[in-house]
Amino acid sequence: MAVLKFKDIEKLSENEREEKIKELKMELIRNKGSAKTKTNIKEIKRAIARVLTFNRLNKSVEK
Repeated sequence: MAVLKFKDIEKLSENEREEKIKELKMELIRNKGSAKTKTNIKEIKRAIARVLTFNRLNKSVEK
């Protein structure tokens, strides 16, 4: 679930993106607690970074 492409993020509303960030952070916490592989944690971190980057870019364009 952690794989999130930029074009998928564009389709989400601002509220949906905020919810997605919360959801991904909770998933990251759960995976850090268990003995999962590091690749899954890496994918989740990248997905969070993509959403945050998209939010930052959109706010700079609006101003």
